Amino acid sequence: MSQPLARDRFIEAVQKPDEAINLATAALYIAQEEYPELDCGAYLHRLDDMATALRERLPQEAYPLKIIRAINEYLFESQGFVGNNQAYYDPRNSFLNQVLDRRTGIPITLSLVYLELAQRIDFPMAGVGMPGHFLVRPTVEEMAIFVDAFHKGEILFEDDCRNRIRQMYGKSARMLPQHLEPISSKRFLARMLTNLKVIYLQQQDIGRALAAIDRILLLIPDSLVERRDRGLINYREGNLTEARDDLKAYLINHPDAQDSFEIQQVISQINAALQ
Repeated sequence: MSQPLARDRFIEAVQKPDEAINLATAALYIAQEEYPELDCGAYLHRLDDMATALRERLPQEAYPLKIIRAINEYLFESQGFVGNNQAYYDPRNSFLNQVLDRRTGIPITLSLVYLELAQRIDFPMAGVGMPGHFLVRPTVEEMAIFVDAFHKGEILFEDDCRNRIRQMYGKSARMLPQHLEPISSKRFLARMLTNLKVIYLQQQDIGRALAAIDRILLLIPDSLVERRDRGLINYREGNLTEARDDLKAYLINHPDAQDSFEIQQVISQINAALQ
């Protein structure tokens, strides 16, 4: 499969109402750009098979905590999935096919596997895009617990999440109510792509970083930060017309940005170079 065809399939998968987006399918189309021969259907069937095996382990009493315990035992003890602490920034951790093959990943991709299994056994859960970490939570009414798939399904409460944020960002860091709210499907996929963007920029892999940004903007067209970043990357790469378009759009829609002076300077340099 060619990369353009994988991109077309991704576009088709995400141009739906948010609740109709199939996260696993869209995530596999993200991976298909990197692995053109990827058989997405085979990995979806693998998730189905895993859910079938999990269903046989479910307790007779369908109490949420018992179901979570059954998922944890199956996924982390029986199947051996584990957070990849040793190579956290390996891009393979962000591709669902590789996570299923290697049984290791980062918080968001392990959370995706967790959510896909929960969905298939009819246990309602959602992703939680907490700053610096990703969790899942049951959406059962009045059940305010969180599950950390990166740490073998550790169960957290709100105070635990608050402490995690302080550990990562300092004692003065505040946890806002929206930090623990369920994340939309598009935001979920955009966060996966943002991880890839950051990794590829660190590796100076500009082509792949731009491809990640392009897909983020397909999901969140009004993301001014991504427009700015794409503009600056294109400027450094000498793609001046594309850079100017993005940077002008950034300033028009965000005239009070803290970096507005610097961005205007870049635009002036581009204008001079294009004359």
